[in-house]
Amino acid sequence: MPDERCAIPLADVLRAANELVSAGLIEDYALGGALAAIYYVEPFTTYDADIIFVTKDKTLSAGIPAIYSHLQSKGWRVEGEHLLVKNFPVQFLAASGLTQEAVRNAQPIEYEGVPAKVFRPEYIIAIAASVGRHKDLARIEQLLEQAEIDGTLLEDILRRYKLQLPKS
Repeated sequence: MPDERCAIPLADVLRAANELVSAGLIEDYALGGALAAIYYVEPFTTYDADIIFVTKDKTLSAGIPAIYSHLQSKGWRVEGEHLLVKNFPVQFLAASGLTQEAVRNAQPIEYEGVPAKVFRPEYIIAIAASVGRHKDLARIEQLLEQAEIDGTLLEDILRRYKLQLPKS
């Protein structure tokens, strides 16, 4: 990951996610969203960290109350849909379908000595294509230009999830 040691307490976020796995509150997780994209491209400003997690059971809301309770006991605060660590917002999102596959196939990394996983760029592109906001389309373009993409994998993901890349 680019050496962005500004106000983003990413090591604390990843440490907490690892703790949630160790405590049995979630099965697995990976860093997704803009911070995952920054792992592969030039840094840009982002508002929060997205931790996409696989639940222990099959309901999408499973684990959220336990995650909030656990992290609040560690000093994290709740603000809207985010948990705050050192005033930086983190969103915990339950994985399903494409995002669950992205977690299962995430790339292992180490950030400031903390083991973690980050979505592969092919999954970031597919998820961005499924959402389709302006910033997602810009992220697709940036990843296609700057990241090392496995074209065969990307095409397979897009085909299986019936997604298309935006026309240039």
